Amino acid sequence: MKLLVTGGAGFIGSHFIRRMMRRRDVERIINVDKLTYAGHLQNLREFAGSPRYRFVRGDIASPSLMNRLVAQVDIVINFAAETHVDRSIQDAAPFLHSNVVGVHVLLEAARAAKIRAFVQISTDEVYGSIARGLATEKSLLAPSSPYSASKAAADHLVLSYHATYGLPVMVTRAANNYGPFQYPEKFLPLFITHALENEALPLYGDGRNVRDWLHVSDHCSGIEAVVRRGRPGAIYNIGAQRGFENIAVARMLLKQLHRPASLIQLVTDRPGHDRRYAMSIAKMRRELNWFPSIRFEDGLADLADWYRLHASWWRPILEKSKQYKSYYRKQYAGGRR
Repeated sequence: MKLLVTGGAGFIGSHFIRRMMRRRDVERIINVDKLTYAGHLQNLREFAGSPRYRFVRGDIASPSLMNRLVAQVDIVINFAAETHVDRSIQDAAPFLHSNVVGVHVLLEAARAAKIRAFVQISTDEVYGSIARGLATEKSLLAPSSPYSASKAAADHLVLSYHATYGLPVMVTRAANNYGPFQYPEKFLPLFITHALENEALPLYGDGRNVRDWLHVSDHCSGIEAVVRRGRPGAIYNIGAQRGFENIAVARMLLKQLHRPASLIQLVTDRPGHDRRYAMSIAKMRRELNWFPSIRFEDGLADLADWYRLHASWWRPILEKSKQYKSYYRKQYAGGRR
């Protein structure tokens, strides 16, 4: 296999590349990444000298670049996206550029190159808040934020290229990911790093929002299963199918790190905050024989230890990034409830 992995310097993309570099049948991986605030090449420095791995800095919305790169591979896995809901509320424009325009450029390049497979990495957030039961791949989409709306638009666009042009596309929709090397403004690394520094943990609303947590290694194994055995034109939900309230997760973290529960600070809720995400993963089990392997409680304990032992990775981001500090001030300006 010759793979083009877009957004491969990001959190999930870098884990996927690391996984696929261990596969003997992978002849080449081209990693294209714009290297925005969330992209870190040091995540993949072990492969810098490998003849099987190549990094290209670039924007997936560039037709000339994508046409040239896609022509060199037979499979495209699109991780590239603006992903943080909070940032999409502050400014939706970058999300439309990467998540919609960029996807269209990639699809056109894939169609011209007649590639073997195109995998679009999406999110459970496209289903919106699920009051009861579980969303399936046939559920209607009801995105609530500019981020999830841009991902839903991309999903529809990708699937239309299968219906209209016969492009062999597949869409994966994942639950909340967690694991090492996640940018520290996301929920779990934000709370872990704040707890380690004895700083307040800013928890939205009443903290009762429910999320399903999927370890990034389980997510990547699911994506590999889709790449190898997925059905063209299909959608696959990838999750752990276990829901936890955010406030319960915060308390679990603080207990793991031996910090007081008083560090939890309820702050003004964000606009359009979905109450509950919940997906069925029956299709992944039935069609691809895929199952998540890491219990959230175990993965969370390991994650807390990882951030504790790798302060040299995350502390410079918190201390030196003016963009991060600006984002944080804007997002939590509402302060305590």
